[in-house]
Amino acid sequence: MSGISLEQARTIIRVALDKGHELNLKPLSVVVLDAGGHVQAFEREDGAAPGRFPIAHGKAYGSVMLGMAGSAQMARAEAQAYFMAAVNGVYGGQVVPVPGGVLVRGADGAVIGAVGVTGDTSDNDAIAAMAGIEAAGLKGEI
Repeated sequence: MSGISLEQARTIIRVALDKGHELNLKPLSVVVLDAGGHVQAFEREDGAAPGRFPIAHGKAYGSVMLGMAGSAQMARAEAQAYFMAAVNGVYGGQVVPVPGGVLVRGADGAVIGAVGVTGDTSDNDAIAAMAGIEAAGLKGEI
C-alpha cells in the first residue's frame, strides 16, 4: 500500500486553492492527512478565518477514520444522528460529517489518506478538493 507523498500533498493543496480562485470561492483552507489521520500538509489562504484548521481537519479526519467520505457521513448523520454523535464522542469531537472531507484511495482501493477543504459551501469545498486530488494523480471519493 502506498501513501500520499509530500509532493502530492503540496499539489493537492496548490490545485485546490487554484480551483477556488477559478470558481471565485471564498478563501479556502486545505489539509491533507495520511492513512493514520496525521497531518501531512496544511495551508490557509489569506483572508480565511483563523478557525478554519479544525474544520478542514475534522472533515478529513472523519473521512479517514471512518473510511467514508463527507457526503456519506452526512447521510449517515441524517439517518442515524445518534451514531454520528457517538462517533464524534469516540474521536473527541474531531469529526465534521459534511462534504469537503474527501477520502483518498490508492490503486488497490485501500484508504491512503483524506483531504479536508473548508471556506465556501461544503459542495464547493469538495469540488476544490477533488481538483487537487485528481491533479496529484490520485483517486478521490466525495
